[in-house]
Amino acid sequence: MYIIGITGGTGAGKSTAVKALQTLGAGALDCDVIYHELLSDNAEMISEIAAQFSGVLINGEIDRRRLSEIVWNNPAALQELNNITHKYVNEEITRRITSYQSQGVQIVAIDAIALIESGQSEKCDVVVGVTAPAECRVSRIMSRDSLSREHALSRVNAQQPESFYKDNCDYILENNYDTEAEFEAKCVEFFNKMNKEKHNE
Repeated sequence: MYIIGITGGTGAGKSTAVKALQTLGAGALDCDVIYHELLSDNAEMISEIAAQFSGVLINGEIDRRRLSEIVWNNPAALQELNNITHKYVNEEITRRITSYQSQGVQIVAIDAIALIESGQSEKCDVVVGVTAPAECRVSRIMSRDSLSREHALSRVNAQQPESFYKDNCDYILENNYDTEAEFEAKCVEFFNKMNKEKHNE
């Protein structure tokens, strides 16, 4: 099995890169989706979060909005939350990779903003960073999430700079395309080339 890590800031185009891999037969694991599933279903993780952040457990469920308010613009609180959640997400990723392996899936893509910071990149054979100009990301976030420009810009500024991905990834896919379809076509071309190089090793 060949595991490809896909990382980059919000609005850069990670989901499009993963979609391109899926068209080539890859299994996909979206860490953000998995995190939200665990936030609803994993009693141990819920208990740890509730113990760390008072007032977020309401009627046995984590109040996501309240939790977001606590960690938003509070790096120390966000780090505490990440220390709890990363281990549970990592365990679930490992379990799902094993499941894909048993099904004979040969390529798996792990999609995660914090792929490197969480240690998940260590599971990967190769790490691909998806980057895009800040203004493009802001426009995409505004359109996708119906946010003001100020809020979208604050999200971009709160994340890792482009240099972080260039320093820590094996490859960089730059998404400065006008449409998602154009970038997806570029990604398919890129991953096809990577796949051929792997088979020729």
